[in-house]
Amino acid sequence: MSMALKQVFNKDRTFRPKRKFEPGTQRFDLHKKAQASLNAGLDLKQAVQLPHGEDLNDWVAVHVVDFFNRINLIYGTISDSCTDQTCPVMSGGPKYEYRWQDEHKYKRPTALSAPKYMSLLMDWIEVQINNENIFPTNVGTPFPKCFMQVAKKILSRLFRVFVHVYIHHFDRVTQMGAEAHVNTCYKHFYYFVTEFNLTDHKELEPLITSQIC
Repeated sequence: MSMALKQVFNKDRTFRPKRKFEPGTQRFDLHKKAQASLNAGLDLKQAVQLPHGEDLNDWVAVHVVDFFNRINLIYGTISDSCTDQTCPVMSGGPKYEYRWQDEHKYKRPTALSAPKYMSLLMDWIEVQINNENIFPTNVGTPFPKCFMQVAKKILSRLFRVFVHVYIHHFDRVTQMGAEAHVNTCYKHFYYFVTEFNLTDHKELEPLITSQIC
């Protein structure tokens, strides 16, 4: 890895602090298993498949947190060029505009600048993955019935970060020499969400016709 690329993915550039798995827990072991598959050069389509005997909810939870950390880092690398002035609307090209909605301040879909949208998104995801009632960490604690629905919503919104970065900031990614890393992360994400049908096809449309996958 070049010095420039090391600087790009330095932990200090992370947009948000990383959520980590506690050593000795089942979730930690699954995370290590997933990382080992990737590091071994296993085909990404195979790497995302549910390991024999493992619980789907645990596998999805591990990947949701991992993708949050990784996409968070990717956005952090280009955040200096994503401002209210350069990106006054959170979009993925002229055909796709993403509006923010939550249970608090923005109860109706609201047009926001990309950096404002990203900040609200990362805050919202942090709340979800740190909520023990949604993402239980204790062995034996069951996942709630709403877990998969929440996971799908998180992943769909995270995909929008990829769309914005690819369409509006990929020149910055290329300038940093980070396109291979970002492409691999995108492929991993794409294969995972399609393997388990975790994102609606319409959400994938902005990048689905690209040559990335």
